[in-house]
Amino acid sequence: MAEQKKDIRALTKEQLRAFFEKQGDKAFRGNQVYEWLWGKGAHSFEDMTNVSLETREMLAENFVINHIKVDTMQRSSDGTVKNAVRLHDDLVVESVLIPTENRTTACVSSQVGCSLDCKFCATSRLKRMRNLNSDEIYDQVIAIDNESRLYFDRPLSNIVFMGMGEPLMNYNNVIKAIDKITSPEGLGMSPKRIVVSTSGVPKIIKKMADDAVKFNLAVSLHSAIDEVRTEIMPFNAHFPLADLREALEYWYAKTERKITYEYIVWKDINDSQKDIDALVQFCKYVPCKVNIIEYNPIDDGQFQQADNQAIEDYIYHLEKNRIVVNVRRSRGKDIDAACGQLANKS
Repeated sequence: MAEQKKDIRALTKEQLRAFFEKQGDKAFRGNQVYEWLWGKGAHSFEDMTNVSLETREMLAENFVINHIKVDTMQRSSDGTVKNAVRLHDDLVVESVLIPTENRTTACVSSQVGCSLDCKFCATSRLKRMRNLNSDEIYDQVIAIDNESRLYFDRPLSNIVFMGMGEPLMNYNNVIKAIDKITSPEGLGMSPKRIVVSTSGVPKIIKKMADDAVKFNLAVSLHSAIDEVRTEIMPFNAHFPLADLREALEYWYAKTERKITYEYIVWKDINDSQKDIDALVQFCKYVPCKVNIIEYNPIDDGQFQQADNQAIEDYIYHLEKNRIVVNVRRSRGKDIDAACGQLANKS
């Protein structure tokens, strides 16, 4: 059986330079190839027009570029774009472009399926098949940046890791991808325009603080009462709110950056005054803001959007306690591109 070729994008620039030197070529050739791979997003060695044909053939003999392919693209009536992205092993993930008047945001996936088990999320029903490599995450961003330029005549301005998967369960590859996205040799995007959203993995939140990451942190909270949270997010039994609170306090002490809590209010689940009071108290531990998110059904009657009065009660009590709160209306619902709906139905 023939040996499988290595994806050339697994090599660092230094390793590429060393490879060319070993081939008897000049080290700077590695710089050229690296720029094609990351700065120009080359899909094949044929694209590398300032590299000799002989060198391109030699690269093709030794390596592959396992580039993603946008299998299908759907456009919502509100302008949202959803990509079904086919990976080199024929697995599929989804990513979304969300346009507003003054920005375009990429919502990218970090896993095929998900490591966690949130009952209200379609992706969690797929279970985790594998982690995405850093280049597969990066490719999603490049594809959406190209679509942003094509459809909205402006480059991508923001990135949220809120697609399929739990980013902190694929920490190393997510960090490598963000390093490429923020590098001048990649997209050169400011880390301040990147949000990593987690359901709450305390150990990794502390590691991010120790690693002095520069991007922003969001936590998919949905309840500040352990019993309620464990019912809708069963992994909470292993990562209870006390541990999450400690990790977030550690994060803020190290980074001095506010945390965003993502919060959906469901009828008869977390819409009582007790739930509101618990959230207000939890928000007092660490400087934060709250995004109340419209719920997007996943063909399951267990979860229903709370009444408007419940939302208004949350807003009233949060603002009364000087906690910043925003209500986020979902985008792309007509193409199953909204929060919690990504499940490869396309």
